[in-house]
Amino acid sequence: MFHQGSARGCLALCMAGAMVFAGAGSAFADWPEKAVTVIVPWSAGGGTDATARAVATELEEIFGQPFNVVNRTGGGGLVGHSTIATSPADGYTLGVITIESTMFEAQGIPGVTPADFAYIGRFNADPIAINIAADAEYSDAAGLIDTVRADPGAVAASGANRGGLSHLAWIGLLDRLDIDPTAANWVASDGSAPALQQLASGAIDVVSTSPAEAQSLVDAGQARTVALISSERSALYPDLPTTTELFDTDWSPLPFRGIAAPTGTPDEVVSKVEAALKEITEDSAFQDFMAARGFSVAYQDAATFEQTVTSAAEGFGSAMSSAGLAQ
Repeated sequence: MFHQGSARGCLALCMAGAMVFAGAGSAFADWPEKAVTVIVPWSAGGGTDATARAVATELEEIFGQPFNVVNRTGGGGLVGHSTIATSPADGYTLGVITIESTMFEAQGIPGVTPADFAYIGRFNADPIAINIAADAEYSDAAGLIDTVRADPGAVAASGANRGGLSHLAWIGLLDRLDIDPTAANWVASDGSAPALQQLASGAIDVVSTSPAEAQSLVDAGQARTVALISSERSALYPDLPTTTELFDTDWSPLPFRGIAAPTGTPDEVVSKVEAALKEITEDSAFQDFMAARGFSVAYQDAATFEQTVTSAAEGFGSAMSSAGLAQ
């Protein structure tokens, strides 16, 4: 039995703990009380960076605090995704995660798994496209594939790191066309922006990335987008044929961009940002901004986004195994 003094001491301690817990809840209810950092795992100037900054600007307007975008590049997105996952789970570090976050574990690369994030919501999903130089000897996807089939190593392709989405989208297509993926010539880069500059300079022949990211080069007459690596056409690019139409394949990798935080981030913060992201994606000004730059708006709430990521991890794990990239 407790002595009366011990019981009173226990009661006082329990009440103090309850007050601390209540105080913590109130603090998160008032979130954000200072600037929030938004980590982007890809280089400035690319599609992920541009859309992240647009979302961050809208979050600033909604919450009245700065949402500062910080680019953490390297390792094919590993550095930035790892930075998000390992930051303090205090609600003041968020990040834009991409489909590459689902691929590291299957490649045997430690540091990031789908379980390392608190999912907040998806705001964009667009198919990968095949982009070639405007002055290439072939003028369409069929001509490109004929050239690759004749000599896979002679056609240099890029878009991001080896084992990343752009790489897997390209070699996955080659594999389904009975072209040896291991013979393909892939030039690693830190993202679509530097890869597209290499395409414009003539250093490489193909960039697999979204049509939106190649649009400025297409408009300048330096590149041509010839097909979507997809099973269905895009409403934003209805005239672009798909590889399913052209080559009768079922390969349809779909990259995403979404907001996440370190695992353990308070539910109150996640719920606030989830609701804000839904509001942003429903705003006509944001939709116009995205459409003008060739990006779709494809919102998913936190639970659905987590399911999407989990499914992608399983699918790309299988794809990497068939291509000999899984560890």
